[in-house]
Amino acid sequence: MSALLTPPKVAAPRVKRPIKSRMSLYLATIGALYIAFGLLLRGFATLPLDRSSLTGFHDWLNALSEWIDRSRNSNPVFLYVINVIRSFINGFVAFLRSAISQGSSLRAAPEIGWLGVIAIAALIVLLVANVRIALLTVAGLTFLGLLGFWQESMDTLALTLAAVVLSLIIGIPLGICAGLYPRFEKFLTPVLDFAQVMPTFVYLTPVTLFFLIGPASATIVTLIYAIPPALRITAVAIKEVPWASVEAAASMGSTRIQALRKVQLPQAKRTIVVGINQTIMAALSMVTIAALIDAPGLGRVVVRALESLDVGRSFQAGLGIVILAVVLDRSTTAAADKVSKENYVAMGRATKRALIVGGSLFTLALLYISRTYLWASTFPGSGSVGHSIAVFADHAVKWFQLHFVNYTNALTDGVTYGLINPMQSLLVESPWFITGAALVALGAIFGGSRLIVVVVFCVLALVGTGLWSDAMVTLASTLVASIITVALGIIVGVWIGRDRRADRVIRPLLDAGQVLPAFVYLVPFLGFFGATRFTAILAAVVYAAPAAIKLMADGIKGVPASITEAATAAGSSTWQMIVKVQLPSARRALALATNQGLIYVLAMIVVGGLVGAGGLGYLVVAGFSQENLKGKGLAAGLAIVILGILLDRLTQAAANNRGATLGARA
Repeated sequence: MSALLTPPKVAAPRVKRPIKSRMSLYLATIGALYIAFGLLLRGFATLPLDRSSLTGFHDWLNALSEWIDRSRNSNPVFLYVINVIRSFINGFVAFLRSAISQGSSLRAAPEIGWLGVIAIAALIVLLVANVRIALLTVAGLTFLGLLGFWQESMDTLALTLAAVVLSLIIGIPLGICAGLYPRFEKFLTPVLDFAQVMPTFVYLTPVTLFFLIGPASATIVTLIYAIPPALRITAVAIKEVPWASVEAAASMGSTRIQALRKVQLPQAKRTIVVGINQTIMAALSMVTIAALIDAPGLGRVVVRALESLDVGRSFQAGLGIVILAVVLDRSTTAAADKVSKENYVAMGRATKRALIVGGSLFTLALLYISRTYLWASTFPGSGSVGHSIAVFADHAVKWFQLHFVNYTNALTDGVTYGLINPMQSLLVESPWFITGAALVALGAIFGGSRLIVVVVFCVLALVGTGLWSDAMVTLASTLVASIITVALGIIVGVWIGRDRRADRVIRPLLDAGQVLPAFVYLVPFLGFFGATRFTAILAAVVYAAPAAIKLMADGIKGVPASITEAATAAGSSTWQMIVKVQLPSARRALALATNQGLIYVLAMIVVGGLVGAGGLGYLVVAGFSQENLKGKGLAAGLAIVILGILLDRLTQAAANNRGATLGARA
């Protein structure tokens, strides 16, 4: 009877571990197991390869390169396709260079002298922007001449213009098609993703294999790198046009072509101009790096100065690149904002017409003078201003090294022995299959079976290149720089995301930092810290930090006000608000910042092979300079692509929160 009165036992409800904590537990377990097995099997199956040694794959690539050289003047593909393209681009670049940079066989000076170039540039900027930006253009171009790099600057500008014109001719029509036809956009998306993930260094080797070194190859690699922004932004511009406007045009009897020409393109014009801006900046960035394949211009000056550790001259040329980048960026940005239209409306039509006519006549007069008189054709002077800047930079660097050598050495040694060496030792000296297993486990957590297949393929492909050890050296530097970049992204991003005044001050600096070509970042750090791995890592951090900071700041700003207000009402302190409310709510922004930081860092770490970073970047450069290592350089470029895809897919999967789905199923 008592048993009947006893209430039945009810099992306590099972409390599920939160997905977030399970994810942290999985990651911590993978990290602990990797470190334990890596230390236990240290030095076993690390796949080392001396710099002068070659594998069978490298020999095959060398043989392929030799076959291409032998077939260049006999194979129909080369005779009627590749050589024709190369001749056309060389002729186009030579035409632009003879117009603004150097004379032809019939004329010692360029067709348009420095005075005419400045006048034409100022008139164009005046028409598409405003008087203030036109004056900035005049001042910037004049200062390039005072630096002593007028011809080099015009060579860089000519190559940039050639690549931009070809990029827009190809990219804008494809972008329009992608905006109109979703299937076509879906087909192009993987290609564009692949092109934008690849570090800039990677384009150089395969293009020179077919088109040889010189202006044609430089223009082609720049073209490949600059097309994606033009195409993608044009597609977005077309898709953003309200469909109601298109339907209204169709109801009035407009054909699809007429609706595109009279409705969609006019409304998408501003966004397309933004795409042109991004295309120009991408082209300028790539043109400077293309100096490694004998592209003329300021990039060649920087490369030679870096090779000889001439800090003053590299700073002088780097300053010229910065000025050219600022002039091009400000001009196209102002055109996108339609500042000139607003100004002209305020002026009135008569004033606008008088300004255009007067400016055009004045420009024609200066153009005639620049073709007639030598002083207006070849920039006068010997570049004494630039020489003085170079001398000042040399003295400043020597003074800094003399007075702060203890601090720079301490910082270098601290990061090298505290972060770089342990990370590199763990990755390089661990068995390749242990590292591969850890990467596959991360793929399983973040993306499931599809990502596992991608990771397995990438790991096996890296082993197949014969450069596993060098890839781990590059990966170690990339991870160290990425850790620092993400830390900066969180700290500064949270700051400017919470403080509007800080955002107004810092964001313009971040925008300016994203304008500068990658080469420019190497110059100051080379002078301060010498040619070391730390120099490349520091340059990579500065290069990648703006993107990470802006993404993190936008994520903090995107946290719903209701959540922060509830936390404030509950009595949360500032620290609690950041750690327990805003950062958890901005997890996706943090993952995206990590993804972009890794991609930017990898691109810069590879360029850092010029200043002591070693790894795959060094092998790519060695492939240009040593004929017997050309195949190894090609393999290094392939390994960089594989490493970039691997890192991009893992971090993208983390950003898409696929790991949370896996945790929910566990």
